[in-house]
Amino acid sequence: MEPLASKIRPKSLDEFIGQDHLVGKGKPIKVAIEKGLLFSFIMWGPPGVGKTTLARIYASSLVARLFELSAVSAGKEDVKKVVNFDTGDKPKILFLDEIHRFNKAQQDYLLPFVETGQLTLIGATTENPSFEVIPALLSRCRVFVLNEFSDDEMIKIINRAGTKMDKEATSWLVAMANGDARQGITMIENTSKFYGKLTVDNFKKTLQSKYLRYDKKGEEHYNTISAFIKSMRASQVNAAMYYLARMIDSGEDPKFIARRMVIFASEDIGLAQPTALVVANEVFRAVETIGLPECGINLAHGVAYLCQCKKDRSSYDAYKLATADVKKHGNLPVPLKIRNAPTNLMKELNYGKDYSKYDKESYLPEKLKNKKYFK
Repeated sequence: MEPLASKIRPKSLDEFIGQDHLVGKGKPIKVAIEKGLLFSFIMWGPPGVGKTTLARIYASSLVARLFELSAVSAGKEDVKKVVNFDTGDKPKILFLDEIHRFNKAQQDYLLPFVETGQLTLIGATTENPSFEVIPALLSRCRVFVLNEFSDDEMIKIINRAGTKMDKEATSWLVAMANGDARQGITMIENTSKFYGKLTVDNFKKTLQSKYLRYDKKGEEHYNTISAFIKSMRASQVNAAMYYLARMIDSGEDPKFIARRMVIFASEDIGLAQPTALVVANEVFRAVETIGLPECGINLAHGVAYLCQCKKDRSSYDAYKLATADVKKHGNLPVPLKIRNAPTNLMKELNYGKDYSKYDKESYLPEKLKNKKYFK
């Protein structure tokens, strides 16, 4: 039986709700469809915001043959089958869901087919493509950012399901779904099957999964990562290990955890233990290479190390103070003596004049000459 979310999926932009910055009048995806422009792009956004739907609408509007793969289960052979498939005169579009799950070797394999135009790639990801997609592939794709659906947009989507519920139930469902249309529609479908009437109490009875309770973009997600960081900051290794285990058990992306550890190594440990950044980076690489469940061991190793390091936020604090002055004063003139002087005219204007390698005079702009950021 076809899922409800699939039954009510929009078939054209006229039916599509939300993402007006991409599909509104004069916006890029709408213009591309109107003009029949074929190009590769990556859609980056949280779950349930219309990435798959937009890919299907785009391919259908351009009368292209769409091949859908999930990077979770697909590999090089699956890509090869798509490349070799004869579509006649129809353009060939590969929609690769969760493209961030393709490793570097798999992305390298995909690259030449995109370069030569044998494939038009549409990638979908919930992770920042700057971190997860190799630069060569990223440079050949436009990146479109999709936003969570607003409450008003969620109500419109819920109404499309054609089910009846009171305002209290609607408000509860919108809050629970948190901008994820698929989660909202699935909750309607499951509650209808199990309990019939759509009420707040029945919704709550349906909502049993620990994964839904954790909600990787909801309050519990932010509470737990905050507790994790603060435990490491306080050198409380037992607490940090507990929150690490809790995140992994709840389905958190281990690379998200490792990335926060890399940031922590510079932000909180800094100069007190410079090798902390080296260790954190190696943990991140190990997580990329090993994957779950074994990479949990690498994360635990890193957490134990970072917790026991001395802490020093002086470099981070200095950067914040300097950034505040940049925002306050803008681009203040660089002192003449430290300006680059590649031409005779610049030399005549005293660029680089009287510069010496170990000068004790402040190199800050005149207005900030006596400022001390690093303490």
